[in-house]
Amino acid sequence: MIGWGDVYKVVAAMAPLYFALGLGYGSVRWWKLFTPDQCDAVNRLVAYFAVPFFAFDFAARMDPYKLNYRVLAADALSKLAVALVLAAWAATSTRCSRGGAKRGGGGGELASSWCITGFSLATLNNTLVVGVPLLDAMYGGWARDLVVQISVVQIIVYFPLLLLAFEVRRACGGGAGKPDAAAVSASEDDVEDGGAEGRRRRQPVWPLVRAVWLKVARNPNVYAGVLGVAWSCVTNRWHIVTPSIIEGSVLIMSRTGVGLAMFSMGLFMALQEKIIVCGAGLTALGMALRFVAGPAATAAGAVALGLRGDVLRLAIIQAALPQSITTFVFAKEYGLHADVLSTAVIFGTLASLPVLIVYYIVLGFVG
Repeated sequence: MIGWGDVYKVVAAMAPLYFALGLGYGSVRWWKLFTPDQCDAVNRLVAYFAVPFFAFDFAARMDPYKLNYRVLAADALSKLAVALVLAAWAATSTRCSRGGAKRGGGGGELASSWCITGFSLATLNNTLVVGVPLLDAMYGGWARDLVVQISVVQIIVYFPLLLLAFEVRRACGGGAGKPDAAAVSASEDDVEDGGAEGRRRRQPVWPLVRAVWLKVARNPNVYAGVLGVAWSCVTNRWHIVTPSIIEGSVLIMSRTGVGLAMFSMGLFMALQEKIIVCGAGLTALGMALRFVAGPAATAAGAVALGLRGDVLRLAIIQAALPQSITTFVFAKEYGLHADVLSTAVIFGTLASLPVLIVYYIVLGFVG
């Protein structure tokens, strides 16, 4: 059973994060210490140095030969379930739009766009910055290790897949910007030559893969996670002790990563005109997907794979963590519901602490 002491321990672990967030917010909104350009410089520092070192540090300390494959499989199963439900909804919406009055054929594109946003809201969360200290305070070191594993997989697998979905949508004519020139050329050649169906499908694939690969290569969190896992494989396989100079250098940057990430989020919040920019209805939808649908899908996947006890509780709580800010960055870049993701990041981060404490208490009773 969860006691008040346990709740206080969780609040004590999370309070410093919100303190840093508050300082970032106040330094712009109240004290006017930073201009928007200076905020952008701070955000770049965090994105390219602080958080990647934090990701590398935890990935490097993870033992890749002792992964909890059942937990990772439950997380993957929940994401697959969400994707299938959204795909079924999109297919149904498209058929209904075709059967009704025609409005220029935009029903399918609208449904597919909301599939991407819905998947982001329901499945991709802030596991690294918020999840690591939170789950460590709730359940201890083993929980921290598990959430690090989930976070690393999210960074090196699910974010690139999300990028691929965005690029496919762009290549099909949706969103801001234009598709890759090679993809356009390939499509035009197919139309002119009347090539086989298989050839028409294959030719645009490589430009899409190339575009995703270039974006992944420019994402510091991705290669920090990959390098961390690679270093962990080497050190654990051949029992190599990391030199103290390297370990100390990484550790000092890693320790600044969490605080600077939350400070940067405070700057981001302060630069927005309103906390809720997408209206009450879409905000409620986003919060329902983030704090209800995502944990419910994870609970179903975890139970189906036989997770029980504290491991099951951890899986559910990590699914209810606040929205990943990376999803907003992607949404803004591709011009897809950036206002919804902005609200999910800001409002969801502020609302997440009481929501997570309620999950912690309720799951403690039902266990």
